[in-house]
Amino acid sequence: MSNAKRLSTPVPPGGTIGILGGGQLGRMLSLAAAQIGLKTHVFSDEKDAPAFQVSAAQTYASYRNADALKNFARACDAVTCEFENVPADTAALLSELVPVSPNAHALATAQERFDEKTFVSRLGLSTPPFLAVNSGEEARTAFAKLGGNGAVLKTRRLGYDGKGQAIVASADEAAEAFERFQGAPLLIESFVDFAFEASVVAARGMDGAFAAYDPPENDHREHILRRSTVPSRLTAFQVEKAGEVARAIAEALDYVGILCVEMFVTGDGSLLVNEIAPRVHNSGHWTIDACVVSQFEQHMRAVAGWPLGPTERHSNAVMENIIGEEAGDWQGLIARGGSLHLYGKSEIRPGRKMGHITWLKPKDGGH
Repeated sequence: MSNAKRLSTPVPPGGTIGILGGGQLGRMLSLAAAQIGLKTHVFSDEKDAPAFQVSAAQTYASYRNADALKNFARACDAVTCEFENVPADTAALLSELVPVSPNAHALATAQERFDEKTFVSRLGLSTPPFLAVNSGEEARTAFAKLGGNGAVLKTRRLGYDGKGQAIVASADEAAEAFERFQGAPLLIESFVDFAFEASVVAARGMDGAFAAYDPPENDHREHILRRSTVPSRLTAFQVEKAGEVARAIAEALDYVGILCVEMFVTGDGSLLVNEIAPRVHNSGHWTIDACVVSQFEQHMRAVAGWPLGPTERHSNAVMENIIGEEAGDWQGLIARGGSLHLYGKSEIRPGRKMGHITWLKPKDGGH
């Protein structure tokens, strides 16, 4: 980190922001950058990356191709990422050549679930009780230590949209589930009987300024986000508390850009941190249509060293994901009204996020 480049002056309009990753988040970042006069250069190891369709420049190469990364760095004024699992050595190499936001430490923390939860706990923030497990016997013992009332085994690395997880109801099931993961490092955490899930999408600028969007209430189906709704059922006090949690995490990581903190809201109103996503987030897509400055523009502002924009929403919103085969009925989707966003993905696959629709209503007197 000591050799990491820092932005000395803001990137002016006409400058280029590099994006590691070419999925839908990179696509929407590129569109937002164009809106404020910035160019993007997308680096992806996928030949038909959706973000390639809308970026000013593209590099198709492995994230471990040092020569390609050096050329990419030379072509960019600053670099960011649209996914958190950027290889550590990739982030380290780029950081010595060009300012990279979020920083390599923030990415590394979010990549490893046990480290992430330990980091959050050390900040004095609440998480579900958790333990590391490295054997079937440890899984059995840990299940009992956590109270024996149901738990979730999770891979410590990778895994999203429910991948790399197993819900277990007994010590025997915990031991059996460990074996199914074939030696992958795991953690086990208590199963939380939550009232609902919420998230806070927030930004931190290079000057330390902080701004959070209204936390949406998130509805998951088969571990995939189905819809996000604002306003949520959170009270004004909980909204303020969620923002404080996100700010504490962002400041401790010296974070620059948008991050998302996913939370469980329990029956007694407590907020438990589930995961940190060091990037723009699916639960913040509604900001494109319901806010003057979307999460995507906000991220680009922060990475370019610009002042943060307002986060207030002018409308209530419901954002619904278009998943898998649902995208095949694009004419039917258009007929549903709302603001339609399709991601330009060439292949429809089960469980794949193909787009989203956002419906707006006039903002009521709620928070």
